[in-house]
Amino acid sequence: MEITRIYQYALQREREGKQFFEQNAERLSHASALEIFKKLAEEEQKHINYIQAHIEAIEGDTVPDGTTPAVVQEAGFFSQRVRSELIEQTVAEAMVPDLPVLRMAYLIERDFAEFYENAASRTSGKEKEALELLAKWERVHEQIFKDLHDQAFAHIMQMPWGG
Repeated sequence: MEITRIYQYALQREREGKQFFEQNAERLSHASALEIFKKLAEEEQKHINYIQAHIEAIEGDTVPDGTTPAVVQEAGFFSQRVRSELIEQTVAEAMVPDLPVLRMAYLIERDFAEFYENAASRTSGKEKEALELLAKWERVHEQIFKDLHDQAFAHIMQMPWGG
């Protein structure tokens, strides 16, 4: 599997993911979920920049920008903030109408993580490390959306029939 093709495919998927989060942020009814979608669109842009830097490095035979420890730490900031602030503010009842969107977001992030893990298993060296890092980021996002979805779903299951 050629690494440039992996990155080009990943770049397209990340752009689609960013667009999904931007479009659905405006549709969500719960403020915390809306904020998470907006922040995740920003996070996806970081993934796009990271992947683009790797493509440019391969084409120009240079060291990719955006792989420094500071960039990696910054990418994890969103995930830490969501866990410590936004999810704690979430009221499951208000998120019930957003359940299908939360489920789709979870599935998108899960698919991204699986793609990166699969691609990493077929590469080595710096490229393997880069793909594993992307997979790690996506797994954290996946868990955030799974938690949000599961909270809202648990609330639905406890509601009396008829609402």
